[in-house]
Amino acid sequence: MTLSADEAARFAVVLDDHQEALVTFWTERVAATMRGRLSHAELQRQNAELRRAFQQALAGSAQDLSGEAAAELRAQLAELSATRARQGFSTTETAVSIFSLKDAVLAALDAQGQVDAATLRDYIAFSSFVDEAALFTFDSYVRVREELIADQAEQLLELSTPVVKLWEGVVAVPLVGTLDSARAQVVMERLLQTLVDTGSPYAIIDITGVPAVDTQVAQHILKTVVAARLMGADCIISGIRPQIAQTIVALGIEFGDIATKSSLADALRYVLTQTGKKAR
Repeated sequence: MTLSADEAARFAVVLDDHQEALVTFWTERVAATMRGRLSHAELQRQNAELRRAFQQALAGSAQDLSGEAAAELRAQLAELSATRARQGFSTTETAVSIFSLKDAVLAALDAQGQVDAATLRDYIAFSSFVDEAALFTFDSYVRVREELIADQAEQLLELSTPVVKLWEGVVAVPLVGTLDSARAQVVMERLLQTLVDTGSPYAIIDITGVPAVDTQVAQHILKTVVAARLMGADCIISGIRPQIAQTIVALGIEFGDIATKSSLADALRYVLTQTGKKAR
């Protein structure tokens, strides 16, 4: 149900005339759902700003949330959604912060004895406008949460694929956990960049922490080795445990002339032998 221009104007007056009572009741209702996770003063400030934004939108004859008159209101709702998403509030807690405005308006009208048939018809139209605002808040919240989750996933990928310098001219990639396509791409990019930055001729890919090696994981490792060779670096694969060796043989996976070692220490000794140095 869309607000008419007259209904919008009438409720703009209601929001203006009862602003103090509205904000007080609204804040108390929202505070009850927050379980003390947001201060009363902060809630009151947010609700006062939202009340003003709703009042200005309605005074500008906003009949729905998409028009120019509701631009400031949309901005306020988007900011509230983003803040609540980053603070860890749920979608329900965030949406209730908007839905509760309807209760506050009805309580203010009832306190003034202004509830009659005509006012209730206007209120139903106003409720639809508030519902639209709450849905906008919900959508904005979901978008921000998805962005946060994507950023966190990317950060976890980077943290789970460190490239460390073991010795002058020797870098290592200790892999832990499952190696999927996305992570394999990060491993390759970080390893190649480190080879460029350090000028290292040797790279050790340690799979001690990889629980199982299947055809897909082996292909990812081989692609990384080939990419490193194209950069002029030799790769050694370490952490080939007996179970993994048996699996590789059973799958018929061929590592060709790639050096493999049972442990990271063995791989480092191999590299030092190749470079004519002695491990201490």
